[in-house]
Amino acid sequence: MEFGLMMFATDYAIRVDDLAREAESRGFESLWLPEHTHIPASRRSPWPGGPELPKEYWHTHDPFVALALAAAATQRLKIATGICLLIERDTITTAKQVASLDVLSGGRLIFGIGGGWNAEEMENHGTEFRSRWRRLREQVAALKLIWTEDEPEFHGEFIDFDPIWSWPKPLQKPHPPILLGGHSPQVLRRVATYCDGWMPIAARADSLAQDVATLRRLADEAGRDPASISLSIFGAPPDPARLAAFREVGARRCILGLPSSPRDEILRLLDRYQAAVAEARG
Repeated sequence: MEFGLMMFATDYAIRVDDLAREAESRGFESLWLPEHTHIPASRRSPWPGGPELPKEYWHTHDPFVALALAAAATQRLKIATGICLLIERDTITTAKQVASLDVLSGGRLIFGIGGGWNAEEMENHGTEFRSRWRRLREQVAALKLIWTEDEPEFHGEFIDFDPIWSWPKPLQKPHPPILLGGHSPQVLRRVATYCDGWMPIAARADSLAQDVATLRRLADEAGRDPASISLSIFGAPPDPARLAAFREVGARRCILGLPSSPRDEILRLLDRYQAAVAEARG
């Protein structure tokens, strides 16, 4: 099992290139950055994590810009969106960004995506909350065509374009792994249908063993090898026993969360996390 790190890369936290170097030097496999282009000041949509939305949600850097900086500062560290709000992005532009970053990083990109929770935020981008999952599925299908075909075209409910030329193609073939975040029977079915991995949040993973069994069954029903669909635990705690338990359930990766804090605090936490990981590995 591999171990990654996640942090809201903000304008007041440790620089992301500094964090990337420190993570790689301590043996972490990957660095995951989430995104929010903005937060509507109305605050009508409730945050799933509690009553008060942390300020990092409206201070975070663009993930593709920040991950490019992380890739340039490292040699082996995988760089990952965790998660990219694909439903708020232009599909063709995102295809170009993902492919460019995968090529320039030497094939180190992991593409974590999700449907989002803030209805007003996505509406500002022209996406309706109720149709976001249908849009997401179309976008993933269109992205795969752009990444793998010389003259892709797509005609759907939300995405529509005649044959186009778009290079570079991703270095990873057929494309960087696509991991979907979320928790519901519908999310498991989506993962089994059109994604390469599932990324549940650790705090909501009480029925993880049962969910993994369901995912494997759905993958088999979809004609896919269940072993080809990875499990990455998002926001895993630095608790050796919990980390070991996730490994027993079949997790390929645990992603430990870091606060958006200055360098000195982050370095202390990285040392603590490194010790917890070593103990979990035995």
